[in-house]
Amino acid sequence: MTSFVFRHSLLRGVPGTCRFISGYRTKRPLFTLFSVRSYATGEDNRVPKIYTKTGDKGFSSTFTGERRPKEDHIFEALGNTDELSSTIGLAREFCLDKGHTFTHQLDKIQCVLQDVGSNIATPRSSARESHIKRTKFIAQPIVDLETWIDEFTEELPPLTSFILPSGGKSSAALHLARTVCRRAERSVAPIVRSGEADPDVAKFLNRLSDYLFTVARYVSMKEGSEEKIYKRPE
Repeated sequence: MTSFVFRHSLLRGVPGTCRFISGYRTKRPLFTLFSVRSYATGEDNRVPKIYTKTGDKGFSSTFTGERRPKEDHIFEALGNTDELSSTIGLAREFCLDKGHTFTHQLDKIQCVLQDVGSNIATPRSSARESHIKRTKFIAQPIVDLETWIDEFTEELPPLTSFILPSGGKSSAALHLARTVCRRAERSVAPIVRSGEADPDVAKFLNRLSDYLFTVARYVSMKEGSEEKIYKRPE
């Protein structure tokens, strides 16, 4: 789980990066989910190492500085969110190969998932006010997903049967991302219920799975690939 190791002394805020790309600009800096480690002091320009060995005993740190076992529900949710972003990235590459014009939406979603992870990695039980302010999850991405879903739905034929993951490589990859999204949502739900993360994080993941299902159908239609319909085996 290298990507989601949070060490508050080593994690740097990156103002305006993903938040600018995604179109969700706030006054607070974005804290990337990927540890940016720097060991340079003064004129020391040594290249930082990707490994720190601090997780070798099976523990890792939250953004608030807590040390928890790597199997903790916080890190399980972070791993699922990381995997979700990776599967969306793979689907994006397939969609780019086919010339689809909505891939900027996938770019934005991957950036928002960074914010999701930042929020999850800041458990409220150990967070200071400054932590909460910097990692608060805003609701605008949920509204954007709903807008995109409605736009795609207007172009799609009515859904009358169960659809199996299919419809070409782009569509199948988006369906795969949808299933990973459902898993991420399931792992985040108890964290939100316990008050350790913002409720809008769970709402975003719930809406994201609907988006991925819808855009998978849209891609299949645009590419002229046939969707497989469920039929009871004889």
